Amino acid sequence: MTNHIIDNKYINRELSWLQFNHRVLQEAADETVPLIERLRFLGIYSNNLDEFFKVRYATVQRINFAGKEGKSQLGGIKASKLLDIITNTVIKHQTESLKILSHIQKQLESENIFFLRENKVSKSQLAFLKRYFLEKVSPALVTIILNTDLKLPNLKDDAAYLAVNMQMKDETNQYALIEISKNMDRFIVLPKEDDKNNVIMLDDLLRLFLDDIFNIFEYSKITAHMIKITKDAELDLDSDLTKSFMEKISDSVKEREDAEPVRFVYDKTIDKSTLKFLMEKLNIDNTDSIIPGGRYHNRRDYMGFPSLGRTDLLYDKIEPLEVKGLSLEGSIFEAIAKKDYLQYAPYHTFAYVVKFLREAALDPKVKTIKITIYRLAQISQVASSLINAAKNGKKVIVSMEIQARFDEQANITYAEQMQREGVQLIFGVQGLKVHSKMCVIEREEGKKLKRYGFISTGNFNESTAKIYTDYTLFTANSKILKDINKVFNFFEVNYKIYRYKHIITSPHYTKNKFYQLIDQEIQNKKEGKPAYMKLKMNSLTSYQMIDKLYEASQAGVKIDMVVRGICCLVPGVKGVSDNIEVVSIVDKFLEHTRLYIFCNNNNPKVFISSADWMTRNIQNRVEVTCPIYDDAIKEELIDTFDICWKDNFKARLLNKAQNNTYKRNDKPKFRSQFEAYNYLKNKLDA
Repeated sequence: MTNHIIDNKYINRELSWLQFNHRVLQEAADETVPLIERLRFLGIYSNNLDEFFKVRYATVQRINFAGKEGKSQLGGIKASKLLDIITNTVIKHQTESLKILSHIQKQLESENIFFLRENKVSKSQLAFLKRYFLEKVSPALVTIILNTDLKLPNLKDDAAYLAVNMQMKDETNQYALIEISKNMDRFIVLPKEDDKNNVIMLDDLLRLFLDDIFNIFEYSKITAHMIKITKDAELDLDSDLTKSFMEKISDSVKEREDAEPVRFVYDKTIDKSTLKFLMEKLNIDNTDSIIPGGRYHNRRDYMGFPSLGRTDLLYDKIEPLEVKGLSLEGSIFEAIAKKDYLQYAPYHTFAYVVKFLREAALDPKVKTIKITIYRLAQISQVASSLINAAKNGKKVIVSMEIQARFDEQANITYAEQMQREGVQLIFGVQGLKVHSKMCVIEREEGKKLKRYGFISTGNFNESTAKIYTDYTLFTANSKILKDINKVFNFFEVNYKIYRYKHIITSPHYTKNKFYQLIDQEIQNKKEGKPAYMKLKMNSLTSYQMIDKLYEASQAGVKIDMVVRGICCLVPGVKGVSDNIEVVSIVDKFLEHTRLYIFCNNNNPKVFISSADWMTRNIQNRVEVTCPIYDDAIKEELIDTFDICWKDNFKARLLNKAQNNTYKRNDKPKFRSQFEAYNYLKNKLDA
């Protein structure tokens, strides 16, 4: 894979993404990470990989099926060749992950936590498991008897299956599939014995009771091996003009069930006849990614591995901090009217967002609430606050993005609920996803309407706010909020392109505005003035933005970048990108902030944004990048970037070989996520 990276101007985004996911796998292997957290990182690695195959692998496969090389889209690699490289890379990483899992399980045994196989169950444990099987598993079990003449029913790609082969007494084979539903607990915790915590996987529980499941069949031998399929998850919207947009999305989500498989994972110990039968039934061929694996699949379930009361094997919980000067007891509007405030989740509590909306819902002076929603929590206080506001007679306008990938159905459900309660919904802009994170309210003060609002780098989601790092700016700045209000006007009148004096918006202005900011740094460098950029984002895939950064590097502008995920830029190439250094931080929390800092001759321009520097964020989405005008907040954002940059414990260097080497040095250990919390706590205590 290294040759493809060095020989080209850009790193292929799919291969870069696989390297990012390998960084997640490194966390599972890291002996300094608590043991149960390491298991959960294995789950995150597996969950990420599932989504990668549903979306990115499926996209490359579509390019290949269309008979196109796709080299210009794929960083100089032919689609057919890229599919092979991906499969080989995943097989290598999967092999590594199985070794890591085996090692973790051995270490868990030293902590008196044991994974039981079905053939190691004692008599007392058997009685408990028999009762558990009969009461909780058997009634919900879906078992499919396979027949050579009948078409295989649709298999779910959010479930794994035990492929059962019964060797009948007449020497024929009878095949069956047992669905391991995500609605069942994957890990069954047995009663404690002699301080031992015993856990059995649901898969092994099913193996233990195969005779009970198939007792109507006369077989001489029965075996069960796990398989898993992943399907193309792209939405294909039909052109029926009689259907609403919400109906089209809903229908398309349902059609995912009939999508073509793109990956097939199987237990490598499965017998060849069973494997051949299944692949023929599933129409798996050589263009699909066929990956031999271990005994257990759907390892994303390890994300929910039970804590077993062992807090010593988990990360210490942090107590979310208050934002200095911003009380959850007083009026948020009164505080924001005097100055801007910055919330940095999860170090700060997310409660300020909910408090803002609750106050707006109850305040008789508040007339209008406008907000964008991309992903909501399963039980959302944000949604209930908006419904509360509508019931109190406020005009509530919600731009709901129902094409948020894999959350489409959840967003449709919330949209229908809000509509019933009188909330006015806008379903984005045709051809564009609304990915901006913003809210503006209008409050009657005297004879005028005054605006208050917040702009964020992340979703208004109470669940992810506990594990994603994101900035949210609370402001009453009339200039910024006037621009934000224009974006909501654009949602309603799409043909009118507004001009903005302060914020930067996609799809109309982001690229050119950032070009201007970069050009200013280049010009300052040429004039002998200070020049640098400090950029933090989730992913960098836009070749145009990369070329602009190369241009700045060649002019001598120092560029420090923290890019968590995909990075198609090749740093450190002499004469091209030798002034660019890129690190990726993977740790306890998911780094999700987008922060852009430009030296501007030592008078820094600082922006928070919903947009990564990806083609989709710049050209195909509605995004908002917000300038920071408050000097204290500006300083805080620069400080938090510098804290990330100093990380020498969880930061990895992204270099020409993309080999994920840790950014280690002789300085004292500096773990940025812990230091960011300490920094904010010290500010609060000062």
